[in-house]
Amino acid sequence: MRVMAIVKATKDSEAGVMPSEELLTAMGKYNEEAVEWVERCADPMPGDSEIEIRQVFEMDDFGAEFTPELRKQQRRPREQADRLAGATRS
Repeated sequence: MRVMAIVKATKDSEAGVMPSEELLTAMGKYNEEAVEWVERCADPMPGDSEIEIRQVFEMDDFGAEFTPELRKQQRRPREQADRLAGATRS
């Protein structure tokens, strides 16, 4: 079974109101935990296979609220995903 969680737009998000730094920090932490979860996932396919995770929304789309600290936090899950992808290719 495949699932996708979708956060629907609100009046504020449609008007361009950006999330707070606190929310962006929480989102970054969640993305780190998502990568950790995938790293523990049992590979259900016999033989050589891949498990793929995709980032759907770029944090740069958040504008000035996306501070240098948040940019650094956002890079960590991507680096973990890259390491995971390299491990499945080996």
